[in-house]
Amino acid sequence: MGDVQKKIENEVVQLKGTQKEYQKAISTRQQLDAQLNENQVVKDELNLLSEDRKIYKAIGPALIKMEIIEAKQNVAKRIDYINKEIKRFDEIILNLEKKQDGHRETLHKLQQDKMKTSLKA
Repeated sequence: MGDVQKKIENEVVQLKGTQKEYQKAISTRQQLDAQLNENQVVKDELNLLSEDRKIYKAIGPALIKMEIIEAKQNVAKRIDYINKEIKRFDEIILNLEKKQDGHRETLHKLQQDKMKTSLKA
């Protein structure tokens, strides 16, 4: 009976570790969503400006003049990168959900085995 109990405890530890990873991935995914929304707003604002308008980018304490075309390209690249990261984290989250389900199933089976063993004794 001690062997089954150790397996259960080990599975619980693994499940908790996977749950921590899952929560961290969810948090990162939410941050990426916020960044995507911010960049979409910037893109929309840049699209409202005419080509002859002057824009500046804050780099540290200084404002550096920038061409609108260059700014639009930078924002588009950032949006593309963030979308790729979102897809990557969606896959990570999906895999972690499957991993949690696997731990739960294993834990359930081990608990059933423990119950059967205790009933036989």
